[in-house]
Amino acid sequence: MELKKQNFIQKINQNRGIIRSLCKIYYSNYDDQKDTFQDIVLQLWKSFDTFRGKSQISTWIYRVSLNTILTKIKKEKKSIIAESIGSHDFYIANAKADDNMELLIIILKSLKDIDKAIVILHLEGYKNKEIAEILNISSTNVSTRFNRIKSQLKMKFKNEYHAFKQS
Repeated sequence: MELKKQNFIQKINQNRGIIRSLCKIYYSNYDDQKDTFQDIVLQLWKSFDTFRGKSQISTWIYRVSLNTILTKIKKEKKSIIAESIGSHDFYIANAKADDNMELLIIILKSLKDIDKAIVILHLEGYKNKEIAEILNISSTNVSTRFNRIKSQLKMKFKNEYHAFKQS
């Protein structure tokens, strides 16, 4: 049991950035981020024995983390989409991010949950096939959605950049 616990803690420490990034994208409030982080770690612990090593541990952590977040959002019946794109009530680590990063976070929060996940996974360097596996959708669906998302993000970033700079 002790060896399992040590192995688990090591894996979590190696991949805590993945979990924190997801929590920050899906939750604006720092306390919600911390609570969600704990919920994810608990879920990872509960399902740690189910990891078979067929994929990378980080892929498995992403899958469990996203499923935990999406289930939590569904239960809370929060509507991330309804959050105002102009809202500035988000938390940014160390409050040192530049305006473009803040704007990117605001725009990412305006996306549908599955689209956020696709963007985050792409930003982390995952390929379409891996993203499809994590999100349990087809690789073609990932590719199609990502192309649409890129077009949406370009337009939103262009439009919001000017509005953001003027505020």
